[in-house]
Amino acid sequence: MEFTTRVSRRAVMAGMAAGLAASSIPAFGQSGQPPVRIGMGIALSGGLAAFGKSALLAMQIWAEDQNAKGGLLGRKVELVYYDDQSNPATVPGIYAKLIDVDKVDLVISGYATNQIVAAMPTVMQKKKVFLTLFGLAANDKFNYDRYFQMQPNGPDAQAEFSKGFLQTAMTMNPKPQTIALVGGDAEFPAIALAGARDNAKALGLKVVFDRTYPPNTIEFASVVRAMKATNPDIVFVASYPPDSAGMVRAVREVGLDNVKMFGGGMIGLQSAALKSQLGASLNGVVAYDLYAPESTMKFPGVEDFLVRYRKEADKQGVDPLGFYIAPLAYAELQILGQAVEATKSLDDAKLADYIKATDFKTIAGDIKFGKRGEWAEPRILWVQYQGVAGNDIAQFKEAGKQVILYPDRFKSGTLKYPFSAASK
Repeated sequence: MEFTTRVSRRAVMAGMAAGLAASSIPAFGQSGQPPVRIGMGIALSGGLAAFGKSALLAMQIWAEDQNAKGGLLGRKVELVYYDDQSNPATVPGIYAKLIDVDKVDLVISGYATNQIVAAMPTVMQKKKVFLTLFGLAANDKFNYDRYFQMQPNGPDAQAEFSKGFLQTAMTMNPKPQTIALVGGDAEFPAIALAGARDNAKALGLKVVFDRTYPPNTIEFASVVRAMKATNPDIVFVASYPPDSAGMVRAVREVGLDNVKMFGGGMIGLQSAALKSQLGASLNGVVAYDLYAPESTMKFPGVEDFLVRYRKEADKQGVDPLGFYIAPLAYAELQILGQAVEATKSLDDAKLADYIKATDFKTIAGDIKFGKRGEWAEPRILWVQYQGVAGNDIAQFKEAGKQVILYPDRFKSGTLKYPFSAASK
């Protein structure tokens, strides 16, 4: 499989290099029809680039598959994208350009809550249907009726995100009594920590540490020492990739001898890059995830997709595992494509109405949207890293390294605790 691109270097805003590209496309009949253009901003540089590149590759595979079947509405599909540099400040300009200058037919989001929230005002003003990649409760304050979200948080995303972590913690004997909450000072961690705070209160857990750190923090040992001094039973962290890695390293440096369970919504641990860097340091960590190579998660089509994805990822130097974002990025465009073909239209209102009313079959399983465009039924996974040896990335393709603890219907193993013992 080969992907060809054509690239434009016109800046979206001062200092931003932008790339315009189209997926490799088979020959079409002499229809003379213009392509169906799907636009997005996506992180191809900066701290979120590992996930952005993985998502883009999955979308390119979908576009190639769709074009091999005749495209959409008998027209070839093109993906138009610009690097948002992992910086939400670039996003409004990107979407204004996509809609007003590039005249794309449809828009989808790039990766992460901060980027989605930044795009929402422009998308809403233009009344575009908006499928998004992994925004935690991003539509709660907008309540936009053409918004649909691919992260399986369920209708109450803020509460659901940490629910499985804390329910898993409450299975320990004796039950935990205290909790520490810590995360970066940004949109996603703030929402995740707010939900964890409410869930902890409902379970009768005493919050003994509750702090955020600046987004540019690079030294985490002092944060961990301050947290350790409060002697929590469990620790819930909400973090983006650079600080997730920093936090794990700091925990290994400082030690959490009395903590029974450590982990949380630590974005980045799902990527091959951090798995390889951290290796056995991940043992014992209980982390949020969306897919793990366990026997309980064999959805039709996903294994074939991962084989194809990995073959191309190896050539491009993209995340070689493809578990976290790639299946849902492909599924996102499956949903959009199915809606276009079913309605025989690119009209945003018709597409939104169809997506609201439909159960979709995808390589990431069955998907139905509910209130505020969230999944009607939650499917957030909580996994514990167990038996990781060294830094060989190939081991993470095997079952048993990321044991699913929650939810019960996907459970593939049991929690090891306390954290000091599970870390070995």
